[in-house]
Amino acid sequence: MRRRFVTLDVFTNRRFTGNPLAVVVEGDGLDGKTMQAVAREFSHPETVFVLPPAEAAHRARLRIFTPASELPFAGHPTVGTAVALGLLDGGTAEREIVLEEGVGPVRCAMHALDRGRGHARFTIPRQPEALPTGADPAGIAAALGLRPDDLGCENYVPGNWTAGNAFTFVPVRGLQAIARSHPDPAHWPAAFGGDNPLGAFLFCRETVERGNALHARMFAPGLGVAEDPATGSAVAALAGIVARDGGFADGTHELRIEQGYEMGRPSLIVLTVATRGGRLIEAVIGGEAIVVTEGAIEA
Repeated sequence: MRRRFVTLDVFTNRRFTGNPLAVVVEGDGLDGKTMQAVAREFSHPETVFVLPPAEAAHRARLRIFTPASELPFAGHPTVGTAVALGLLDGGTAEREIVLEEGVGPVRCAMHALDRGRGHARFTIPRQPEALPTGADPAGIAAALGLRPDDLGCENYVPGNWTAGNAFTFVPVRGLQAIARSHPDPAHWPAAFGGDNPLGAFLFCRETVERGNALHARMFAPGLGVAEDPATGSAVAALAGIVARDGGFADGTHELRIEQGYEMGRPSLIVLTVATRGGRLIEAVIGGEAIVVTEGAIEA
């Protein structure tokens, strides 16, 4: 059966940058095994299948797959699918929609910027939560091809966090260290064994672009994603870290997070956090997405 799809580059306003995403807009009737095969065929970091929602008031139910496994939640698929559906629905006014994902309903706002480009933002569906950390800093550094003295940034320390997907967050000294980082297969299983956490999210305060708050990289070889150009679900968990350790006064703060530069796919994720008493009250993730291809796949 021929099923419509669209691909987009997400967290960017320029084609062939940002994070690629495939959205199969006619996913009803496919089983999980077939969805996984289609995701492998597209070989993008994630592929989304759009299904009828369980609640009539919601826009759609999503299933999200990497080339290797299914995820309950992901940020760039949420932003990209919201833009894709908004463009298909037509109109330019901002509208609010709810997308059903494995973590529950995700509230989004989307508006078209032109015929093939839009902006979307979503409120993170779960509060970030700190998890037990197994590996010591020396083991984490070795798994990333770094030295122990490469780790550390202001008040930030390595740790495991989740807001739907678990990651190990690794603050590093600066751009030079983050550029040298790479997964070391000899040490990776000891530091990041299994698939939970899903990957390692590295960040530093030094940035390529003036005005950005953080520079990041994310490695998830266990998901079939050697490196991700932009990781919204990691930034959702990062909101808890910056609220706790970032030294922000009470109020609302916008952080622009650059990622993907080492891959030649620069991306920009905008994280807005509301804090009170050193605690996160709300976090919103936003960015642009632009259509690259449209077509049909037999599945």
